[in-house]
Amino acid sequence: MGLEVHAHLLTNSKLFCGCSTKFGAEPNSHTCPTCMGLPGALPVLNRKVVDFAIKLGLALHCDINRRSIFARKNYFYPDLPKGYQISQYEEPICENGYLDVFMGDTKKRIRVKRVHMEEDAGKLVHESTIETSSYSMVDYNRSSVPLLEIVSEPDIRTPEEAILYLKILRDVLIYLEICDGNMEEGSFRCDANVSVRRKGEAILGTRAELKNLNSFRSIERSLDYEITRQIELIKKGGEVVQETRLFNVDEGITYSMRGKEEAHDYRYFPEPDLLPLVVDDGWIADVRKTLPELPIEKMERFMNEYGLPKYDVEILSSDKGLAGYFEETVKIFPEPKTVSNWIMTELLRELKDGNVSPKDSPLSPAHLAELLALIKDGTISIKIGKEIFPELCKSGASPKRLVADKGLVQISDETAITSIVEAVIARSPKEVAEFKAGKEKLLGFFVGQVMKEMKGKANPKLLNELLLKRLKD
Repeated sequence: MGLEVHAHLLTNSKLFCGCSTKFGAEPNSHTCPTCMGLPGALPVLNRKVVDFAIKLGLALHCDINRRSIFARKNYFYPDLPKGYQISQYEEPICENGYLDVFMGDTKKRIRVKRVHMEEDAGKLVHESTIETSSYSMVDYNRSSVPLLEIVSEPDIRTPEEAILYLKILRDVLIYLEICDGNMEEGSFRCDANVSVRRKGEAILGTRAELKNLNSFRSIERSLDYEITRQIELIKKGGEVVQETRLFNVDEGITYSMRGKEEAHDYRYFPEPDLLPLVVDDGWIADVRKTLPELPIEKMERFMNEYGLPKYDVEILSSDKGLAGYFEETVKIFPEPKTVSNWIMTELLRELKDGNVSPKDSPLSPAHLAELLALIKDGTISIKIGKEIFPELCKSGASPKRLVADKGLVQISDETAITSIVEAVIARSPKEVAEFKAGKEKLLGFFVGQVMKEMKGKANPKLLNELLLKRLKD
């Protein structure tokens, strides 16, 4: 499989005009003579788009071509007002890169054939009513919104590999702050070219293209189906034809949309209204200075520097803000695995429930570190820490102050705990006899009874020691 990803860029204006790229505006309100292709209107290239293209090219280890050319891709469709799309073809801005992904404990390299700039088409909105039957409307707000198309080589062997590649590519785009990766809004969407070959053969079979896949689940299901369809077709003596297919989400099948066009069907030729784009070494050097640490680099550093397992680093590095939150916490409370555990369980649950990003969390890294320190020094138990965690995430209060205000300080006074232990044992002769007869699981019963009496404030470690000592007398 080879994947073609279209990523909407986070620019304020379109690729060749000053119209807004803001999503969700009133239909056809972000248009002008240029993006509508009216006679006499000429395109002017948005420099920010070139910056973003170079930035992604560097992140994907591509060759940045010092000279690239825009081309007209000609085809008719109602959402394409000019009758052609300005893209890049023979001379794109970036070529011959790669993206590394973790496959289990090994790293696999997936080659990137090209990254090129392209303007998006408009959007067809299909309606159907009893009175008017079916009809379609066109919203041209998206027309000429800047895209980067990222084309991989056919190095992907399974649907699972495809999803891993797409997730890490999406993370890279978000880390670079050039795309928001929102699949629901179409900011990150994928076409997949699928072909099969018999075992031992070197040449790939005829490919079919799956269009407009906009969720990881749909991509995985459609690839699974299409691989099986092609294999079964060949086994029955049939031939795979080159075509474009769509995926029916409800039925879980792909179906033919049209015969697949070749490049010559689009009649590509150089865009006459745009000069060749020339990028010098200084421009590339300036963009290189803006590159952040990328997800795969961060994963490897977290494993080496903090001794975290791969499962942890995959979660922590999947969000730039989350990774930053982790490191800020570890600076104050230098126990990486403990911090990782609380972030992956308690914090992520609260953030998801509140639909809040890590960088906007009311519970700051400093306050999470403060909470963990209270648990470590025995001021509160882990149980109390987890009980107050949701309130801390909502209020952003200091854990020390909240614990003091609520009277939650853990009791570590041996005399106070012993008195409750004696009382519980005195009223539980049956359970004491069963424990001494070998039913040691009953220790949990005694712990629970003492904790109930002490409202969960007893030091768990000391409580267990005192109970065991008393029960084994």
